[in-house]
Amino acid sequence: MPHSRLYYHAIWGTKYREPTITPQIESHIFDFIRSKAIGLGGYVYALGGTEDHIHLVVHIPRTMPVSQYIGKIKGSSSARLNKLDICTDKFYWQSEYAIFTISEFMLPRLIHYAENQKAHHNNKSTRFSLEL
Repeated sequence: MPHSRLYYHAIWGTKYREPTITPQIESHIFDFIRSKAIGLGGYVYALGGTEDHIHLVVHIPRTMPVSQYIGKIKGSSSARLNKLDICTDKFYWQSEYAIFTISEFMLPRLIHYAENQKAHHNNKSTRFSLEL
């Protein structure tokens, strides 16, 4: 039986990097992203972000192209959020994203980094190579 250990760190931002991930919508958008990522057969290790971007540390099923996986998560999460009608304006992601393969050895560090995005940005301790 085929087996894979492919870990990814994906980052994408809001359209024009506007600070539209407000406290009122953050839990909703994170729930939508997590639900879709798992529904597509992935495993979410970490999800975090700030008001203008998110970080997702995930295992993507080997049967799905990465671009398709990320595209489905971005598309469905913004569509579901807009249906809730809790944003003053329509919510959009930027069309681009960054994705990096990571080793199993680096997984704990990246989980911590993704889950603590707000603190990293507040303390100016972000890692340039891990940001979009």
